[in-house]
Amino acid sequence: MTSDRIVRIVAGLFVMLSLALGLEESPLFHNRHWLWFTAFVGLNLFQSGFTRFCPLDMLLLKLGIAQPVACSSHQP
Repeated sequence: MTSDRIVRIVAGLFVMLSLALGLEESPLFHNRHWLWFTAFVGLNLFQSGFTRFCPLDMLLLKLGIAQPVACSSHQP
């Protein structure tokens, strides 16, 4: 599994968990302030799309998780 997939899985898990903990309609509701964590994850994903800077990706690289290989079929 590549770091890209792990980052997407972790981000999705964090969003779902923070929504479950932050929405009053949820049976797991804890506190509305969990919604700030949802916003943080979303903003981090947004900025990493432009800057390619992702702290989790850097950590996974240091742990030796494989980086995704560029597809050569899209090159001219």
